[in-house]
Amino acid sequence: MPFPSAATADDDASRLADWLSRHRRIFVLTGAGCSTASGIPGYRGDDGRWTRPPPVTWQGFTGDPAVYRRYWARSHVGWPRFERARPNQAHHALALLGARGPLSLVVTQNVDGLHQRAGSEAVIDLHGRLDAVVCLGCGVRRPRASLQEQLDLLNPGWSPGPAAAAPDGDADIAEEAEHAYVPPHCPDCTGLLKPDVVFFGENVPRARYLAACDALELADAMLVAGSSLMVYSGFRFARMAHERGLPLAVLNRGVTRADALAGLRLEGDLGNTLARAAQLLGAA
Repeated sequence: MPFPSAATADDDASRLADWLSRHRRIFVLTGAGCSTASGIPGYRGDDGRWTRPPPVTWQGFTGDPAVYRRYWARSHVGWPRFERARPNQAHHALALLGARGPLSLVVTQNVDGLHQRAGSEAVIDLHGRLDAVVCLGCGVRRPRASLQEQLDLLNPGWSPGPAAAAPDGDADIAEEAEHAYVPPHCPDCTGLLKPDVVFFGENVPRARYLAACDALELADAMLVAGSSLMVYSGFRFARMAHERGLPLAVLNRGVTRADALAGLRLEGDLGNTLARAAQLLGAA
């Protein structure tokens, strides 16, 4: 898909700014497209289809030792790059539109914490955060960063070989390296350690879901930014907004599941469009 011209980008920003200016409490849902400019790859292409194998499932992670070992081997390699990611133009623009504009809440499907690091204060991490780890045995939570040293100690001399960055702190490495890896367990009870995120096959915690529903009830419009909405946990909010009669705007490169529901549909560059719209509204 060709990139939009400067004139088209300006038009997208103008149309978005006009739409934003007509509402006072906008519920925002963001997805992987919000973080790709920060160096965190997404799972899907512009057509909404998987561009790589689907991520680990809850059932596989908890029921298959080989899947558990594979996850932690790849996370061991992918975490340092993920941890170094910094907020991009889209995150900063949304933070400004929240502090000085009409955005009331950001609900993100991402697990990177970049909205908060950009300055957004009202954020619901729908799928959790990768920077924390929880023991499935005793429930103890610990920072993911502190686990990296334990992984090094468990695997002295281990080499993953050539590695490529993958979504959400993952990395593509050789199968031989995965097979040779020693995964971590809880130092207190030897239970399985899991990143504090919602895996496929797992439900979003009910309290988190209800908090997002309450915010949508108070909103007068909804904006989708950088999400194809192919995952139902995000799409259901767009559907709920539509059923309530709320104006819905979608800003995303490529098709989304809510295209037929949106009153405003834009495909421009996410960061540039949001930043220019914030400038037009005087929020930047």
